[in-house]
Amino acid sequence: MKANLRQYIIASCLSLFLMPSTIALEPLMIDSFEADPQLRWSYVSDQVMGGLSEGRVAFREDKGEQYAHMTGQVSTENNGGFIQLRRTIAKKSVNKAIGAYLKVRGNGQQYYLHLRTSGTLLPWQYYQASFTTTDQWQIIKVPLTAFARSGNWLSSAVKPSSIRSIGIVAFGRDHSADIQIAEIGFY
Repeated sequence: MKANLRQYIIASCLSLFLMPSTIALEPLMIDSFEADPQLRWSYVSDQVMGGLSEGRVAFREDKGEQYAHMTGQVSTENNGGFIQLRRTIAKKSVNKAIGAYLKVRGNGQQYYLHLRTSGTLLPWQYYQASFTTTDQWQIIKVPLTAFARSGNWLSSAVKPSSIRSIGIVAFGRDHSADIQIAEIGFY
């Protein structure tokens, strides 16, 4: 009897860990670049601070799928080094987030997700996680714990309730950027 009870308890506990969690994986904010994305998304480059990077964002459609297409030349000359597509996040809309995700393809380069929070007051403050594109659509999931702070003066971890914007960034080195984002959000 004791052995059966122990097996039942072990099996019950394991099932809790192995069951898919719909609460934690449910999307909290999704943008699939439909219905006037230019009203939600903005393009920013290092030119706002005297940098020389050049780029642009176009909102396109391919086989019925809407996407944002960011292209350009990232230049580290004159203390520059980024182009970015960014969206503001409504307060408390991602309070339960455990990560960010995107459906993306590109030119095989490394790109970054940047999060800004209520604690990132200066323009050069952010939380960053890198990812690499391929020429095929792929889903990339990045847990909030994988985002690194841009300086020691920021909190060591991203608090979901404090997230204020998300950005896709070509950053930090001289290169050609060519990235397409079909979906982005939090889970």
